[in-house]
Amino acid sequence: MEKVQDLADYHRLMTDLFQWPKSAKEWDPYRLSDQQVAHFHEYGYVSGIQLLNDTQIDQLRKELEEVLDPKHPAHHLFYEYHSNESDNPNAVLFHSLGHWRITNGFHDVLWNPAFVMAAHQLLEGKAVRFWHDQLFYKPAKHGGVVAWHQDYSYWTRTIAMQHLTCWTGLDDATKENGCLYYVPKSHKWGLLDAPSLAGDMNGLMKYLTKEQQAAFKPVPIALKKGFATFHHPLMVHGSYENKSEMSRRAFVLNVFADGTVSNTDDELLKGVPPIAKGKKMEGKFFPLLFDAH
Repeated sequence: MEKVQDLADYHRLMTDLFQWPKSAKEWDPYRLSDQQVAHFHEYGYVSGIQLLNDTQIDQLRKELEEVLDPKHPAHHLFYEYHSNESDNPNAVLFHSLGHWRITNGFHDVLWNPAFVMAAHQLLEGKAVRFWHDQLFYKPAKHGGVVAWHQDYSYWTRTIAMQHLTCWTGLDDATKENGCLYYVPKSHKWGLLDAPSLAGDMNGLMKYLTKEQQAAFKPVPIALKKGFATFHHPLMVHGSYENKSEMSRRAFVLNVFADGTVSNTDDELLKGVPPIAKGKKMEGKFFPLLFDAH
């Protein structure tokens, strides 16, 4: 039997799916505008950024189909694998973490120049270090919800809060098939309690003040496939069920600024050796993706 390779051992591009720029000038096409960066800081998100072309989308779709199989030979490399996180067969939410260790495309997308440059800018020019990835798949007709939540409420095991989330669609994301929704400016509300991710859509509401409830006005983030949205770690967001005829496949890349440290002596991700509390997040499982210096 062929030995399974852990791609976390490789902190560089392994294929020609993406091309790493060789000069400052070659980085310029990937830079966000000042207006985009300002929008992120004011509203907590910036959307409509193209990260993938059709060839790259096709490759990642193919690899997603491969890793959906619980009998995949590298299945043990997942940090988490939920064939249906909701436990409701009529509201399916496939959700996994750790596929960057398993397939070449999902490994190399970490070093996508368009992604790392945007992340570098939104992290205020700091070096970008990888936290973890996610796959979300809502099948046609019976895709489940992702309840309102803030990402950092699940990440307090790392400090300081200098994190960033990037959501990229492998299908067109629409209101009909369960696109992401944001609550603009909710990143200024502070840290709220964390609800169950695939449970009650409105579980977060009981943690909000009356003022926050009054300001709770979600906006849909409809995106063409291959386009991304970036959001602040305290941005309140979620997505509704998919009862349409079209699937909604997406992957998420979570990063933090270099210099973030562990806030626990416990395991940070399943199967990953603990990093002692107060020690820098680095090493095999938390590679440095981009440093302008």
